[in-house]
Amino acid sequence: MRIVLLGAPGSGKGTQSQSLVKAYGVPQISTGDLLREAVAAGTALGLRAKSAMDAGKLVDDETVLGMIRERLSQADTANGFILDGFPRNIAQADALQTVLREIGKPLEAVVLLNLDLGILFKRLTGRRICQECGQVFNIYTSPPDSAQHRAANGHEPRLIQRPDDREDVIGKRLEVYDAQTKPLIQYYKDAGLLRVVDADASMDAVFASIQRAVA
Repeated sequence: MRIVLLGAPGSGKGTQSQSLVKAYGVPQISTGDLLREAVAAGTALGLRAKSAMDAGKLVDDETVLGMIRERLSQADTANGFILDGFPRNIAQADALQTVLREIGKPLEAVVLLNLDLGILFKRLTGRRICQECGQVFNIYTSPPDSAQHRAANGHEPRLIQRPDDREDVIGKRLEVYDAQTKPLIQYYKDAGLLRVVDADASMDAVFASIQRAVA
C-alpha cells in the first residue's frame, strides 16, 4: 500500500490513518512530524528547515522532499506508506511523483475523504473541550450530558472553545484547503489514481470504504 490521504481539516484523516497503520503495518508519514524530528535531530535537512522557520518563512519543497526521500529509505516502508499532509499543490505533486519514481515506490492510490464543507464547518466550529478533564464534545452532534459527565468525572462539563476552532479561523482554513485541493483532485483523477470515499459516515464505515478503495 503506497497512498496519499487527502482530506480537509475535520474529515477524519488522522483517525483513518491510524486505523490503516494498524491494519496494514505501514507507517503514516506526516511532513509536520518529519520536520519536527529533523529539526530536533539537527540533521542537515533539519538545520535548513530550522533556518527557514526561524526567519518566518515556509520550508522549501526541496527540503521537505529530501526528508520524504530519507524517510522512505527506511526499512519499515518496504510494504508501503501513507503520506499525510503532502502534497498540497500541483508543483509538490509533480516533484513527489519524480522522487517516488526515482526510488521505485510509485503511488498506488490517492484517497480523498470527501465531506461537504458545510458539514466540516459545523464539525469544527462546534467542537468544545472540557477544561477540567479534556473530554471533547460537539455542541451540534454530540453535546455533553451533564448528569452522565458528572457521574463519570465528578464534575460538571466546563466547556471551552479552542482559538483554532473559531468561525473566522475555521472559515479561512477551509477556504485555503478548498483552493489548494481542487486542482490536486483533478491532477490525480487525470493520473488514474484518485479514489473518493464518502467521509460522512461512521468511523468503521469510512474505514471499510477506504479498504475497498485501495484493494
